[in-house]
Amino acid sequence: MLPRFHVGDEISLLPGTVCALPDGAARHVQVLRMQPGGLIQLFDGQGREHQARVTEMGRKQVMVEVEGPVVVNRELPVKVTLAMGMPANDRMDALIEKAAELGVYAIQPLVCERSVLRLDGERALKKVAHWHAVAISACEQSGRAVVPQVRQVQTLQNWLKGDAATLEASAGHKGVLSLRDAVSLRAWLVGKGPAALTAGDAFNAASGDASQSTGTSRPESPGFVFLSGPEGGLSENEEQAALGAGWTAITLGARVLRADTAPLAALSVIGAAFE
Repeated sequence: MLPRFHVGDEISLLPGTVCALPDGAARHVQVLRMQPGGLIQLFDGQGREHQARVTEMGRKQVMVEVEGPVVVNRELPVKVTLAMGMPANDRMDALIEKAAELGVYAIQPLVCERSVLRLDGERALKKVAHWHAVAISACEQSGRAVVPQVRQVQTLQNWLKGDAATLEASAGHKGVLSLRDAVSLRAWLVGKGPAALTAGDAFNAASGDASQSTGTSRPESPGFVFLSGPEGGLSENEEQAALGAGWTAITLGARVLRADTAPLAALSVIGAAFE
C-alpha cells in the first residue's frame, strides 16, 4: 500500500490538478524522504481517493499532481454507531483509534451518571477535535477512505431525548450492551444483516464459520447503534430509559468487559458476521 494522506477539502482531487499538499501531509512526505516521481494516495474522508505523484520537494512545501482514482471499498456493509460513556484517561483515544480501524461509522461520546471523564464547553470541543484527528490517523493506516464521524459530547439523558437519538432510533437496530438479563449478540443478529445475507449466514458467520463468506458485495441494510456505559456501566435508571425508548438489552457473554473493550467487541462481531 502506498503512503496515504487525508487532505479533506483543502485540495481538489480532480485528475490533472497540480497543487501544494496541506502542511500536515507535506511534513509526512518530507519525513519519508520521498523524491519527485514518488507515488502517494490522497483521500478526502468522504470516500474519494486518488493516486498522486510528487512533482516537487521543497523545504517548505511539497507539490503533487493528482492522477486517477483508487477504487477500493474498505467500509463495512452496515453502518455501526457506537454511543459510549467516555472512559477516562487515554482509553478514549485508543478506543476511537481501534473503532476507526474496525470500520465504525460514527462515535457519540456521552457523559453518564457514573462517568469519571466529564467534558463540556471549550474543553469538550477541543477533545472532539483531537479525537477526530485520531480517527483520521487510523484511517490513513488502515486504508479507509471514509473518516468516521466523532460527534459532539452530550449527556446520555439529553441524547436519548434529542434529535440525534431519534434519527438513529428510526434508522437502525438499537442494542444496549448490558450486564443484566439480555439476549446474546449472536442471536440478536439473526435476520438483521444485509438483505442478501440469510439468517443462517449471519448465525454461522457470527460463530466464526468463514465458509459462508463469498467476498461479494451486499446491499446495505439499516445500521446498528450500540449504547455502552463508562467505568461501572450504565446505571439501572439509564438502562431502563433506553429500554423504554425501544432499545434491546444485548450481552457479549459471561465475562465482564471494560468500558473500552465492550463496544469494540460488538463492532468486531458485526464485521465478522457481515463483511
